[in-house]
Amino acid sequence: MQSSSLPDPADVVVLAGGAITIAGPETSGPVAVAIRNGRITSILPRERARELVGSGTEILDAGERTLLPGFVDPHGHFEVAARTRYLTVDCRAPRCSSISDVLEALRQGLPEARDGWVIGQGNLFFDKKLKEGRFPTREELDSVSRDVALVVRAGGHVSILNSLALERAGIDGAYVEADYSITGRPSVMRDAKGSASGVVKEMDRLLPLPDLSDAELDTAIAEGLTELYTRYGVTSLGEISESRAGLGLMDRGHAREQLGTRLFAYLWVPGTAELAEACDYRSWLGLDSDPARMRVQGVKVFSDGGYSAASAAQTRPYQLEGHGCGEMAMSREQIIEAVVRTADAGLQLAVHANGDRAQLEVCAAVVAARRGLPATIPVPRIEHAGNFLPDYDAAVNAWAEAGIVPVPQPVFLQNFGEFLPEYVGDHAWHTQFPFRRLLDDGWSLSASSDVWVGSEEQQTNPFVSISCCVNRRTFHGQVLNAEQAISVDEALRMHTLGGAEVFGESSSRGSLEVGKLADILVLDRDPRRVPVETIASVQVDQVLLSGRTVFRRDGGVPMRQVSAAQLGAVRP
Repeated sequence: MQSSSLPDPADVVVLAGGAITIAGPETSGPVAVAIRNGRITSILPRERARELVGSGTEILDAGERTLLPGFVDPHGHFEVAARTRYLTVDCRAPRCSSISDVLEALRQGLPEARDGWVIGQGNLFFDKKLKEGRFPTREELDSVSRDVALVVRAGGHVSILNSLALERAGIDGAYVEADYSITGRPSVMRDAKGSASGVVKEMDRLLPLPDLSDAELDTAIAEGLTELYTRYGVTSLGEISESRAGLGLMDRGHAREQLGTRLFAYLWVPGTAELAEACDYRSWLGLDSDPARMRVQGVKVFSDGGYSAASAAQTRPYQLEGHGCGEMAMSREQIIEAVVRTADAGLQLAVHANGDRAQLEVCAAVVAARRGLPATIPVPRIEHAGNFLPDYDAAVNAWAEAGIVPVPQPVFLQNFGEFLPEYVGDHAWHTQFPFRRLLDDGWSLSASSDVWVGSEEQQTNPFVSISCCVNRRTFHGQVLNAEQAISVDEALRMHTLGGAEVFGESSSRGSLEVGKLADILVLDRDPRRVPVETIASVQVDQVLLSGRTVFRRDGGVPMRQVSAAQLGAVRP
């Protein structure tokens, strides 16, 4: 148990049946956590709670339930997901298990068409999750409507369009793809006659899709952050920015203390701003909220595309006909420029690099760039490093030389783990998500949701991600590479202190320790004491941010207020 010298009574004392501290001295049995000015000042056995209480102390009793530090998710696109909740028809599997289900869902959505468009949301590897094993065709989408433009966004890297949507996007026989579309090199799939099949890749940002009004976006952000993150106990989130308007609305929400999850913003280059603009963000992005609640942390760039579009840059060729090794979306010189400029601005660089070739290129660029930079620059991140390592030693040696932070996504094991071998080869069965080996080799790992268009339902729920780490079940229930499973305690650390380490904030959050922010969860069960196959069903009953309740679960039991007199004698 931990204790300060207790110079002042607590503002709030939380009583519980136990606490998972993650770091520091472990607790055993009932506990009392003292909070003053939003930070933890003491963690004592519950029978000593009276030592923490003064006449003005609020006492909250969670009964026999367990406390946990707030989850820290270093990589999400919550604005994108919040917009998606408003703008799309949900066609995701298994909600829609067949193409006929998808077509019917789109048909039901026709009355809600916006600006003549209906947008469907499908999953990553949508074709593999539908029982037909393929995407809907252009003609099948035309059977739903020829008067409304239809597009199914299958995970953000691949979309399927009907004829009117292709026409509105200007995609015809003479269409020439742009060189770059922010998420990777765009391409239009064509049939044997050269006509657009309806499938396009890495082109979502080039399509003339409808948008939300400012008022709708304000509501979408407030509701989306709560529904996607706060209710699942995520108290700190690395938000990859989408729009400048969205950033302003997030700031306004935090300035009013209306949002329950702290935001570390990474400015998406060039989606939200050009590199020079992002590094000079203070000239155009004025933030009024407390920096402890929202601040600009870094810059995010894409060095390659996604596996679902076969555009992640690999050292080995894809197994798909007509595909090579994928594409780099940035040159080494461009990556070096991004490293240098962000370092000069004091910002952390986060580089999307799915493929092993992309990761090697990024690491080589970081090594080259850092030779002329001080050792104290923010540590660059590689997003998705740790998800797929076809040559483990080459990858981790490059990470170590470059000094990067790997940022993997355990939920992708469920999203696409069983489908990747068909794209890249059978070696993928044994080289995905090697968390056991990485931890044994001394790597500190985090876990993030990377929620975007086409994410799985509950992808933002850390307990689903923890289940992926422990149980390693794929979309169809197979166990993937069981020897790489890790313990519940290790997975909890990835989702708390591991995420804090990505931000360089392990001294302020990620564990229940004296001096840290009082971002605390009340769980309905201790996740270490439940059957591992049920861990995804553990619920967050209440969320405290700086000791103040920001979420209570409907159906959950709220903490009971206790009077000081019920504890016996208290401090004056």
